[in-house]
Amino acid sequence: MMSESDEHGSLLEKINEKIHEYKGSSSSSSSSSDSDDDKKPRRSKSKSKIKKLFGRQHPLHHVLGGGRAADLVLWRDKQTSGSILAGVTVVWLLFEGIGYHLLTFCCHSLIVFLTVCFVWSNAASFINRGPPKFPDVILSEVQCLKIAHILRKEINEAFLTLRNVASGKDLKTYLTSIAALWFISIIGSCFSFLTLSYTIFLMAYTLPMLYEKYEDEVDVVGEKVLIELKKQYAVLDDKLLSKIPMLSEKKQH
Repeated sequence: MMSESDEHGSLLEKINEKIHEYKGSSSSSSSSSDSDDDKKPRRSKSKSKIKKLFGRQHPLHHVLGGGRAADLVLWRDKQTSGSILAGVTVVWLLFEGIGYHLLTFCCHSLIVFLTVCFVWSNAASFINRGPPKFPDVILSEVQCLKIAHILRKEINEAFLTLRNVASGKDLKTYLTSIAALWFISIIGSCFSFLTLSYTIFLMAYTLPMLYEKYEDEVDVVGEKVLIELKKQYAVLDDKLLSKIPMLSEKKQH
């Protein structure tokens, strides 16, 4: 009887030890999960504190229009975007590398297109295939008026900006315009117009995709650069711009 009671007591002690071990492990796991939960909002808060580039509040896809063009620029369809980039690169190589001329390229392209369509239309009955179907491309009056309205608005704004710069009323805008035109003239002297256009297209076609991929890192660096530019502008304003009578009078008003 004593041996049975001893065995029963030892079993109870083992069960109690297991219960205490389980409670300890569960409490430690809960504390670790709580600490992880505490870390997650901190990380999200730190990310939310990062200011978006140029004060952007919407996703980049929404800023670019959110349509088919935004999908191409952000490389949502890599095959289509890569095909467009390859086609533009081939055209640039034809003009810059081989020395092809634009008028010659357009005429040769039309010759090949018309010849293929003409042969296909006449040989369709012999090969038991239907002739090519050509879409009816007709510009409506509403579309033409819409395009003309947009062009008229942009041209009027360009003339208004030129008049404000040339009138001598805003020295800051004048200096900014002169510096921008001087910078563009330096770039234009280093590259041909076609190479410059291809470079601009390449940057506009790839930089948004890279920015979306490394958005957080670029926003941090961009915020630091903007702060530094503001500091440098404040120094320039204090040492030079504030001493110009035209600008000092405007600040007083």
